[in-house]
Amino acid sequence: MDSRYAAQPPLGMDQGNAHVIRNAGGRATDDAIRSLVLSAHALGTRGCIVIHHTKCGLYNTTNEAIQAKVSEASGADASGIDFLPFADLEQSVREDMSVLRASELLPQDYLVLGFTYDVDTGLLTPVED
Repeated sequence: MDSRYAAQPPLGMDQGNAHVIRNAGGRATDDAIRSLVLSAHALGTRGCIVIHHTKCGLYNTTNEAIQAKVSEASGADASGIDFLPFADLEQSVREDMSVLRASELLPQDYLVLGFTYDVDTGLLTPVED
């Protein structure tokens, strides 16, 4: 979701070389998986890359803190929303890689890679399982 970087250049890709699915935290949500499934089965993609970045608004916070902020700003009850915050950048990438690899809707040979991205330095670091 972050606008501080374009996804393709750090990976050595040009625009048009990859489907980019962005959401808050870069999390493997049901909706992100829905998009990946469509990309795989309708358009033939055979892999994805999970990237979580430094200075993310979901890093080192809690659901309660985000829910309170949203409720205060909107006047609506946000307590039913899991914003999927995380305390460990690399671990959140590992968790999402695991979720994607476990999906029965993606092809068996579907490649899932993970990286962290430092928004200050532009450094892309692989995350191992």
